[in-house]
Amino acid sequence: MNIENILLDSIKNAIQDLYDTAIESQQVQLQKTNKEFEGNITLVVFPLMRITKKKPEESAEEIGNWLLKNDTHITRFNVVKGFLNLVLSEKLWLEAFNEVIQTPNYGFNSHSTGKTYMVEYASPNTNKPLHLGHLRNIFLGYSVAEILKANGHYVVKTQIINDRGIHICKSMLAWQMFGNGETPESSGLKGDHLIGKYYVKFDKEYKKEIAELIATGQTSEEAEQNAPMMLAARAMLLKWEAKDPEIYALWQKMNGWVYDGFESTYQTMGVDFDKLYYESDTYIYGKDVVEEGLQKGQFYQKEDGSIWCDLSSEKLDDKLLLRSDGTSVYMTQDIGTAIERFKDYPSLSGLIYTVGNEQNHHFKVLFSILKKLGHSWAEECYHLSYGMVELPEGKMKSREGTVVDADDLMASVIDDAREMTKERGQIDSLSENEKEDLYSTIGLGGLKYYLLKVEPKSKMLFDPKESIDLNGNTGPFIQYAFARIQSILRNCEKLPANVVTEISINNYEIELMQHILDYGQVISKAGKEYSPALIANYIYDLVKMYNSFYQSVSILKEENDDVRLFRISLSKKVGEIVQSGMLLLGVNVPNRM
Repeated sequence: MNIENILLDSIKNAIQDLYDTAIESQQVQLQKTNKEFEGNITLVVFPLMRITKKKPEESAEEIGNWLLKNDTHITRFNVVKGFLNLVLSEKLWLEAFNEVIQTPNYGFNSHSTGKTYMVEYASPNTNKPLHLGHLRNIFLGYSVAEILKANGHYVVKTQIINDRGIHICKSMLAWQMFGNGETPESSGLKGDHLIGKYYVKFDKEYKKEIAELIATGQTSEEAEQNAPMMLAARAMLLKWEAKDPEIYALWQKMNGWVYDGFESTYQTMGVDFDKLYYESDTYIYGKDVVEEGLQKGQFYQKEDGSIWCDLSSEKLDDKLLLRSDGTSVYMTQDIGTAIERFKDYPSLSGLIYTVGNEQNHHFKVLFSILKKLGHSWAEECYHLSYGMVELPEGKMKSREGTVVDADDLMASVIDDAREMTKERGQIDSLSENEKEDLYSTIGLGGLKYYLLKVEPKSKMLFDPKESIDLNGNTGPFIQYAFARIQSILRNCEKLPANVVTEISINNYEIELMQHILDYGQVISKAGKEYSPALIANYIYDLVKMYNSFYQSVSILKEENDDVRLFRISLSKKVGEIVQSGMLLLGVNVPNRM
């Protein structure tokens, strides 16, 4: 039941009857009543004054009186300047609530839209482990994919694994020079952590070489280019692209270690992928596309042999696509990957790249180049740009080994959740395995929720301790409310299919039901805007409202049977929405806490 549509029809009838004018639905502006005033829904009268030809207050009074007389859903009204505040009947709210509890997967689009979306997230480099920035990326992309599914779309979750390039060669070279055959098994390190160790080692030794060359009189730029380690890394990249057997075997072995490490991290995160793309495959296709584009005159070649794209018509700087030595750049593989994806999934309605805002320009250029190549579907590509995550200590730098490691951070928040939960001492009845599952649910839930409650485009400061706080806009605050509701349900009788509509209800209950009725609209808007923050903050507001309701009324001890069953049913539905909404964020909710 759409209460606003019911009111729309009545208001249109009122305007027709009072002013002999037919109006369209879009001419009627309805909004929730300001909490300072009595009412549930407010009609904004100002846009109707050209029809009423009267002052806003007088117009509102006339419309209000007509509605009170002709619509049984309206019980009373009040006028504040040009705003007509309407109080709806308790029976209408209860009838609407009955529809809600009878609707499977309430809030979700139960019909397929026939559209397919691909969401790219994670997209790690195989020269280092995942870090805090990756966590926001992965949780954001995964959640957007789940929200699109809830809107009735078919979704392909994917990533491009950046498994080649100079940065990969840096780790490989450092391992060759300083690794002494070290493996994940011999070192006790996860594979991605082991490789990341040698990426940091390369940077330290490279800086030493730069300093030595500068001391001999070279400029810093000359030293960076001429340092032996950098020259060796570039030579290794050329050998790799030529499929040198020794280099290729080393690359496969070290990447294998990294993939095992990534998979372990993804399992802890609770995320998955439907399709994987590898830069080592797509860059080849990208190079072919660039060569073909050069032959067709879509690109041009400089005297040194490098190939470029002229983007002056898009008011962008020309973009390098192939270096003079024939090696590719990031843009090369991104072109190849995009084309390959639309070949794999010709019916794609959208391709969403979850990538940090430092790459805003990159994607503007990528989409422009794809259009230049004649791919009309480039219009369906979207960069889901998000702000960087910082800790109170400042930014992270992977080359210097000062990143906030994703595995370490997840372990840390789980430890914090363990400590907090033990201090509260309310889970003694659980087994040790159940307790460990609970600590993980609270810690990771707090981490995910904290990173997703902020609008994606905003830069954010992450506070691990605050993320697991039981108070405020946090995951554990919401999880605790869900556990409280489950405690109520464990102690109640079987609920009827419908609630009685002739009972008296209070404002706390009406506010909850009105918020519940918004759930589907919030999911729809979150899907259109690719914003899990809308879901997160909707659920937070729902829980705050429920807590006010919980503290103001008796539920299980209510003497009136019909009222008690209604309050239990209302609690159950709140719990179901909390659970489904949090799952859209990738967050689990515990039955006990």
